[in-house]
Amino acid sequence: MSRGVSASRRFARGNTFAAWRRAFSAKSFSRPALSLCAAPLQAPAQTHCHPALPVPPLTMTQPEPPPQSEYEKKKQNFYTRTVWTFAMLGGFFWALFAGHIYIIILITALQIISFKEVIAIHAVPSKARNLRFTKSLNWYFLGTTMYFLYGESVIYYFKHILLVDRILLPLATHHRFISFMLYIFGFIFFVSSLQKGHYKFQFSQFAWTHMALFLIVGQAHFIINNVFEGFIWFFMPVALVVTNDIFAYLCGITFGRTPLIKISPKKTWEGFLGAWFFTVLLGLVMTYFMARSKYFICPVNDLGANLFTGLECTVNPVFTPKTYVVPFIPPGIPAISNTYVFKPLYLHILVLATFASLIAPFGGFFASGLKRTFKIKDFGDSIPGHGGVTDRMDCQFIMGTITFFYYSSFIAVNHATVGSVLEAAITGLTPEEQVEVVRILGRSLVEKDLFPTQVSSISFYNISKADVDQILQYLTAPARR
Repeated sequence: MSRGVSASRRFARGNTFAAWRRAFSAKSFSRPALSLCAAPLQAPAQTHCHPALPVPPLTMTQPEPPPQSEYEKKKQNFYTRTVWTFAMLGGFFWALFAGHIYIIILITALQIISFKEVIAIHAVPSKARNLRFTKSLNWYFLGTTMYFLYGESVIYYFKHILLVDRILLPLATHHRFISFMLYIFGFIFFVSSLQKGHYKFQFSQFAWTHMALFLIVGQAHFIINNVFEGFIWFFMPVALVVTNDIFAYLCGITFGRTPLIKISPKKTWEGFLGAWFFTVLLGLVMTYFMARSKYFICPVNDLGANLFTGLECTVNPVFTPKTYVVPFIPPGIPAISNTYVFKPLYLHILVLATFASLIAPFGGFFASGLKRTFKIKDFGDSIPGHGGVTDRMDCQFIMGTITFFYYSSFIAVNHATVGSVLEAAITGLTPEEQVEVVRILGRSLVEKDLFPTQVSSISFYNISKADVDQILQYLTAPARR
């Protein structure tokens, strides 16, 4: 009997191994499980039935991690956003204290990235592959526009350097014509590259590129001009927009109830007005400290200056305290004065803070509408946790433009400068008339004892070219030192 049972067990084990071999040699593994129970024998011996085992997969893969919860996603995004916020703030203030040239480089980089992001949302890669020069033309027009606008700024603020250099003088005097011809070459190339069947796409790309140049590069040009006029006219608009953005969020989540605009459903009237109040308040506080340093209030006269070397200049009258009389407060009332003394700058900052709170946000609303049109959340992913550069600069561009035109209309002092006098003399006078100017100026300076002995001995009534060279050598020597 024991031999029969032993044989039965060996037979069942053999059937089990055979079943395993058939399972692994089968072409399909779709069956859910394989029963390893042996068939019953004719003898009344016990049958040994093993539990059903799943067929092992052909390749073993690691189990996928469980998906993050909504709370974990928000926590990770908050952490990334915070780290990059402090990194951007650190880089910004380093460039601010390092000097004007670094801020100009930063603005240039931001406008190039913004241009790239805006162009990308309208691009159709399948069509762009068939039109080889589409992207090249976009970048060519960007380079041409930057050459024109940057050249205008450099010539305006540094005439006294460019107009006395033999190599740079032709570029400065014919800058606008050169820029226009560069654009015309690009325009002719665009017309020559038109292909049948792609007209609509090519012309839409042409129009989109020019829209991006106007809204991004054109406005960035005004921001750079603000830098040249003095760091305070660059920093305050930036700080006011950031302050308004922060307090609009805080006031909105605290007591926001009434929707502001349909394009941005999360914006509320309470957040809008609360942000205006705090923007004005903090703007006045920041202005009080910045106006005490000439590094921030002086126009650029040395691109190599930084926070430690500082700048020297004759300050704009808005930085000089002035007496104001309040007309509707009668004089003589105890404890209430109708006369106040403060810098006119504070009134201008009050106006700019109002612009930053009530007008600049519409740059963000415009960007939101543009993103909704193309069904995208962000313009890009250049800044982790923040989206693209354009998402952070949409209000800054329009605020920088407002500041430039406001400064030019109500703050700038129009007076003759060395650059403007040189420009008028070099471009508007003949060589003989220029020599006559030198004679007259020379006689005036000799009478004031402002020339050294070797220059004072020159006869300014009958001046020669060698005398002019000697005078110029003396006049340019301080600049070299």
